[in-house]
Amino acid sequence: MQKILESRGLVRFQDCDPFNHLNNAAYLNYLVNAREDQLMAQHGINIYDLKSLGGKSWVVGSNQIAYIRPAKLMEEIVMQSQLIDFNESVTKVELRMYNHDKSELKAVMWGTYVHIDVIQQKRSTHSEDLMNLFQQALAPIQDSTFEQRAQNLRAEFAKKHQKS
Repeated sequence: MQKILESRGLVRFQDCDPFNHLNNAAYLNYLVNAREDQLMAQHGINIYDLKSLGGKSWVVGSNQIAYIRPAKLMEEIVMQSQLIDFNESVTKVELRMYNHDKSELKAVMWGTYVHIDVIQQKRSTHSEDLMNLFQQALAPIQDSTFEQRAQNLRAEFAKKHQKS
């Protein structure tokens, strides 16, 4: 099973600020939309198909994002995501945005998603099938905090730029 999911996109004009950089708020949309597309393509999970999910889905519990380098107008970007932690009612995902050849990290984000029963509007537990899928897809990272992770990724890419 592929543990790091990947897709590509282009930075669009309507999502840019006056400097032709991707607007800070738009990074969230690009990364979350990429994750949704990746889940559909790799695992057949459509988070909006409530019928197939038994009336359950996920809501955002929290997001943390670090902006490393600007993504520019019409730049091809690569977005990766991976499940880094989960329990009976929560998933935690790391999402990363790179330039076209992944030599430059644009942003890193951690998203925490809470499983809910949409009809009852309350927290719900994941099904056994989902728990099994999460166990197979889990790709944990060493860093225990977002701040550590962002700092380590910045240092890793700074070192690569010094060599080139």
